[in-house]
Amino acid sequence: MKKPETPGASALLRATAETIFAHELEALAREDRHERPPGWRLSPRAVVTYLVGGAAGETLIEPKYMGPGARRIVEIAVATLATDRAVLLVGEPGTAKSLLSEHLAAAISGDSTKVVQGTAGATEEHFRYTWNYAILLTRGMVPEAVVPSPVYRAMEEGRMVRVEEITRCPSEVQDALITILSEKAIAVPDVDLLVQAQRGFNLIATANLRDRGVNEMSAALKRRFNLITLPVPTSLEAEVEIVERRVRSLGSQLSLPAQPPAAEVIRRVVQVFQELRRGQTTDGRQKVKSPSGVLSTAEAISVLGHGMAMAGHFGDGEVRDRDVAASVLGAVIKDDPRDAGVFVEYLENIARPRGGAWLSFSDACLELLRQVG
Repeated sequence: MKKPETPGASALLRATAETIFAHELEALAREDRHERPPGWRLSPRAVVTYLVGGAAGETLIEPKYMGPGARRIVEIAVATLATDRAVLLVGEPGTAKSLLSEHLAAAISGDSTKVVQGTAGATEEHFRYTWNYAILLTRGMVPEAVVPSPVYRAMEEGRMVRVEEITRCPSEVQDALITILSEKAIAVPDVDLLVQAQRGFNLIATANLRDRGVNEMSAALKRRFNLITLPVPTSLEAEVEIVERRVRSLGSQLSLPAQPPAAEVIRRVVQVFQELRRGQTTDGRQKVKSPSGVLSTAEAISVLGHGMAMAGHFGDGEVRDRDVAASVLGAVIKDDPRDAGVFVEYLENIARPRGGAWLSFSDACLELLRQVG
């Protein structure tokens, strides 16, 4: 099964999901024989296949979301979005909440670009609308002066809208969504306008568990969502498989001049992250001090992607321990300078005694630590 090139995607630094995987979405739509909810480009079954992998005729569909219980998690999210209830994806940093959100919107609506980014500076206008003041000054309060938010446009067009890191928004701003999700409408009383959601509209939000308590969602708003928790991979093999696929894809998208890291290099980085994250070795025999930073799956992917760039531009194209050492240090020693001591203790007491390739990895990290001191 061959995957055709997507025209134009290679020229973009980061193409949208619907651009990168246009051939898969087209094949799924062509082969889809199941009922599609109003406004959806694909049936729920085809959306799940797009997310977890499979085939559409002769076209191979590669998995986008992987991990513990991936299929069931995706099925629950898709079934929820087929109703009038919104979805809230929660989890630790790096558990692919944004990735899942983007691909759900791409598969269901063919458009993942309607996004509101939650920040401390977000206002109600980010969810509703604002005004074109040039038109206001010349023509007054007219419908043409309304500047719609991504939520407003998604309602007009009957598409999915994404709200990233919703708990970063102030609580009073979050609550602007209560009426929108309940009434499925946005009123603009100044111009006597009522925008009602077309079939196919729904909302996918994400929230970081590390931000719990920053701006806690009200009970009224929570009731409008089906909360789905995305787990951290517990199995070393499962996390290695996720990282391996994503690193290969990242290298291809960025045209990095290096081969993907060898399986043992990927496994070593993932194991280091898992052991530091859990506070014990994978065999459970030794306790390990954990650094204060978040050593997520996404962080491991970034570390290995940087290693490919180092190997390609400043090495011979083969990713070695010295190529990933700098990024590993940057990931582990990020939030607290004292984490350097935690990592040195891990390298000297856990990694080096294992010998073999672990010895060269430890020496590369320790040497760099001495240099940057």
